[in-house]
Amino acid sequence: MITLDDALADVTTLGLDTSPVIYLIETHPDYDVLVTEIFRRIDRGIMTGFTSAITLTEVLTQPLKQGQIHLQKEYRDLLLHSANFYTLSINAEIAEQAAIFRAQYGLRTPDALQVAAAKTANCQVFLTNDKALKRIKDVKVIILDELEFKQEDETHKG
Repeated sequence: MITLDDALADVTTLGLDTSPVIYLIETHPDYDVLVTEIFRRIDRGIMTGFTSAITLTEVLTQPLKQGQIHLQKEYRDLLLHSANFYTLSINAEIAEQAAIFRAQYGLRTPDALQVAAAKTANCQVFLTNDKALKRIKDVKVIILDELEFKQEDETHKG
């Protein structure tokens, strides 16, 4: 385990996979404190967060199927209207980088696009809970399950 403070020391640009977004909005009991702190740091401008439009597709699917309008709104608000957090469109540069990742690492297309978006945005770290993405060497990948956060240890209070 590594502390959140150690993992994110000197990180100013953070790429996020879909899972941290889901954990935040749906208040996942195992990850809520951790992802809330990460998004607090993004909101305060301690770091800038990036994800791709793939996240919007992935998080809206179930709420749309189930008619959960409030949950749809929460996801859209976070992904489309948050301070210091940007949802990147998939463009040709990201698509080509994703193809390289698919060829090099055998990634599924959505995973390759997510990591490619982070790399294209010059993110120093990509945060996920998908251990399979640890094999990527082009972007530093941090797994949520490998992090711990103790509020009393938090050095960025403000």
